[in-house]
This record gives sequence, structure tokens and C-alpha cells, in this order.
Amino acid sequence: MQGQSQFQNDAIFWIEVDKIRPNPFQPRTEFDESALKALSESIRQYGVLQPLTVTRVEEQKEDGGLTSYYELIAGERRLRASKMAGLTRVPATIRSGEDTHLMKLELAIIENVQREDLNAIDRARAFERLSKEFSLNNTEIAKKVGKSREYVSNSLRLLMLPQKIQQGIIVGAISEGHGRALLMLIDRPEEQDALFRDIQIRKLSVREVEKLTREIAVEKARKRDIPPELEAMETQFAESLGTKVEIRPQDIGGKLIISYFAPEDLHTLLQQLADRHGALPPVAPQALRTDVSVDDPLVMQNDVPPQDDVSEYDIKHFSI
Repeated sequence: MQGQSQFQNDAIFWIEVDKIRPNPFQPRTEFDESALKALSESIRQYGVLQPLTVTRVEEQKEDGGLTSYYELIAGERRLRASKMAGLTRVPATIRSGEDTHLMKLELAIIENVQREDLNAIDRARAFERLSKEFSLNNTEIAKKVGKSREYVSNSLRLLMLPQKIQQGIIVGAISEGHGRALLMLIDRPEEQDALFRDIQIRKLSVREVEKLTREIAVEKARKRDIPPELEAMETQFAESLGTKVEIRPQDIGGKLIISYFAPEDLHTLLQQLADRHGALPPVAPQALRTDVSVDDPLVMQNDVPPQDDVSEYDIKHFSI
């Protein structure tokens, strides 16, 4: 039986297109019609050069008998283009054992990500499905798709953008890099929306948008009326930790607010501190709060009273 399964996995079969159903876990939501037409012309001339991947499904008919069909795991663009080209059969490999929802979603995502076939938002939504539907953390997702944990985390952060901006990334009105820059204005929706429109009208580069978002953030800091030395510290903290940081001075001491976007980001921050200041006691994942919003800030406040002979803005007043 095992030998038969291996044979099926390795062999190529010609399957009628009408017997192949789409993958219900297909992560792609956008299929470019012009690209499909170009692919169909190529298939009409040269055939399908890369076989589709399917799994065989049996279902019971009303009369008690059995019928079978094939469910697509990977290759929906090729299937659609083949139908456009008028093909009645397509080459496919039949995978056995991939009858779980997780495996079907996993294989569809892996194929698209490895071929860079997904736009940034579809990729982020696919990662989100792996996280929510199958309880995988960012590290586990990263291992499955052959990417870094940071790659997964940064992709998921794009889903914090308003739907209009997400759609702009999907249709190519702005790039993924533009979207990342606009995340810096997540708490300033009016400026974010205005800059989103500006990118399209003025054809701004990612670097130009990053510069503009920094200027807006600095202007916000000025309106908070904090001392220049604290403003400079905020910038240094943000650049060092790779996330949004805010210092809120109080009559005695103050608060250092570090924003994070996923529980895994806390592990990264702890690791950064451990690398710089020596080993820190390990923190179990379950010790982290999971009932907070992904854009909730991490607030750290000094519990030790400051010494009178220390400057009001000395870093000792702000514990990390």
C-alpha cells in the first residue's frame, strides 16, 4: 500500500479538467486576467509544462454508490488557463494522505510563497489563517514556508492597515514597502490616508514615504511638548528596538512605552536585551498575555524611586 502511495505521488496522470475542483484553502484571491490570457496562449502552444498537484476525494452518491473527484492543492492559475486554452485534460500528480485541512492549506501557501506568487496582503491573510485556524505561532509558520520569523511577523502587520490601503497593495497601486512605511502612522488615520493618496498622485518612492512619515511623527512629538533630549532618546530607542517607542515623563520618573504587534515580538525584545546585558530569566510563552490587541503598547514603568542627585531625565528613571 505504501509503495502504491509513493507511486501515485511520483507519477503523472492525465485528468479531465471537469473533475478537478478548486482548493477551498486557496490563499490567492486575485487572478490577473491579462496574465491568465498570456499563460493560456503559452499552454495552447506548448502545453502545461508543470503538472498540477491534486488529491483524490471520494463521496457517497444518493443511491449509496461512490463517486470520486479531484481537489486541487496547487496550480489554480494553470487550471484556469488550461480551461481558457480549451484543454480537456491536464497533467497532475496525485498526493495521498493530504486529506487534512491543514495540509491542503499548507501546501497551497508553500507553493505560492516559494514561487513569490502571492501579493503581500494575500500572503499575510494566508499566514493569519494558519495562525487562527490551526493555532500555529509565527515561528512555526516560518519553518513551514521556509522564511524567517521576522518575515512572517512583518507580513502579518500589514493587516493592521485600513482595508482601502490593503486593497491598494493587492491591486498594485502601492507597494508592500509603501504599506510598511504607512504603518508608522497607524495612530494617525487622517495623515495616513492623505499620504496614501499622495503616493499614488505624486508617485512617491518608498524612501520618500519613510521620510515623510518620520517628519509627521517628529511633528507629533513636538506637539507633545517633550524636552529635546527625551525626543532624541525616543528615536534612539525606536531605531535600536525596531519598533515604535514613546517616553512619557511624569513628575517623578516616567513611562517607557514600547509597542509590539504580536506576542512573539516580546520574545524578540527579551532576546535583544539578553544579548546586550547578559542572560535574562526565561519567560514561558503562556506567561505572556494573549488577551491584548495586537497594537496594544507594552508599558514599562520604573518602580524604584529616583535619587535626588540624579538628572530628571537620567535613564535610571526609565527601567526597561
